[in-house]
Amino acid sequence: MHNAGTEGSLFDYEAVSRFADAGADVILFPSPGTVPGVREETLAKAIETVENKGSLILSAIGTSQEGADEETIRTIALSSKRAGVDIFHIGDAGYSGMALPENIQTLSITVRGKRHTYIRMAASALR
Repeated sequence: MHNAGTEGSLFDYEAVSRFADAGADVILFPSPGTVPGVREETLAKAIETVENKGSLILSAIGTSQEGADEETIRTIALSSKRAGVDIFHIGDAGYSGMALPENIQTLSITVRGKRHTYIRMAASALR
């Protein structure tokens, strides 16, 4: 997520393609704006290299932005969704141990809408 396992470029499109060819179920990338150099366009290009190979794309907000204001979360979520992300991760905010609940809700509403988010919240409360 933080450029692990790469040399130089954050998006090694050839390596991403090899991961998908090797059968990776999910390939993780940082969400646009969370790591220097990660832009919506670069993420979209990486997604295009694997979109027909069966891998899902997970984008992560995991470099402290999970504790930012709701507008920042909304912007990151929309940018990730436009790029073609399948799965969204919001980090644990370091020592506090969880992202702000308002930001988890904002991410969900931005990606799925209020109705779906509230239904999911109610269903988990009943368990």
